[in-house]
Amino acid sequence: MADSAWPGEQLVIAAQRGDVASIAALVSGSHPHVRRFAHSLCATPEDAEDAAQEALIILYRKIGMLRASGALASWMFRIVRNECLRRARAMVRDQSPLSDTAVDSAEDEALRRLEAERVAAAVAALPPDQRRVLVMRDIQGHSGRTVADALGLSSAAMKSRLHRARAAVQHALRAPSESAPGGTHAWNED
Repeated sequence: MADSAWPGEQLVIAAQRGDVASIAALVSGSHPHVRRFAHSLCATPEDAEDAAQEALIILYRKIGMLRASGALASWMFRIVRNECLRRARAMVRDQSPLSDTAVDSAEDEALRRLEAERVAAAVAALPPDQRRVLVMRDIQGHSGRTVADALGLSSAAMKSRLHRARAAVQHALRAPSESAPGGTHAWNED
């Protein structure tokens, strides 16, 4: 059960204050979730492990920069996403096109990673109450009852927030890429 929930706010607060034992417990308690994020966002298991380790190092070094102690999951998701994207860019940049298949796989990989970036940006743009429900249910894989109980919501309220969050993410992914997030440009108006 210890691996099913993120470390609590009290532990985060103690870690932010510099308590070494709390920092160690925070990193250890976050590890399974960070690994799951990395494996869902990175292209290879090796990149995922490296990204997870890098994210945990950042957590260890910069826990004091976390503004809201309850936003640990969102913060770590962004760190992992950024690390996976950095690795994807490096792989594409370093990839030498030895054959058409190497070029195709590098292009496919870049497209997959760009799509992962779009999904992560859409999730990050959600209101905090919807983002928490979506992250706990769809990314962390908790049951609906567990999510509702953890957030102090009725099952119906949790389902409603989850539905709105999923709809918002789907809408953001259907919209054409725009330079400014949340923009309302009308494309293809003739």
